Amino acid sequence: VQLQASGGGSVQAGGSLRLSCVVSGSIFVIDDMAWYRQAPGKQRELVAGISSRGETNYADSVKGRFTISRDNDKDTVYLQMNSLKPEDTAVYHCKARSPLLRADFWGQGTLVTVSS
Repeated sequence: VQLQASGGGSVQAGGSLRLSCVVSGSIFVIDDMAWYRQAPGKQRELVAGISSRGETNYADSVKGRFTISRDNDKDTVYLQMNSLKPEDTAVYHCKARSPLLRADFWGQGTLVTVSS
């Protein structure tokens, strides 16, 4: 299983970005997917998750601003980020969970920089 994340960039506060994460390989083993982020000097934290049934959960800090979604036909998970704040600056990583393989798979990070 391989994950390829894209869509990061530099925006001003209040702007928007959409991250994408394409899953390839043994896609049938994947269940839940999620976006995490890691800011400089901080631990990696969960941003948003989505189950195979479309159930979602969000970190309190992004509720109402970020939306996670998945397109199973395209094997892609998205993170729509609106009303971005400087504190959203981080490297964003996507993760896929496989209960069948009892493993988590990570994509490479994509950098999001929000300037004030």
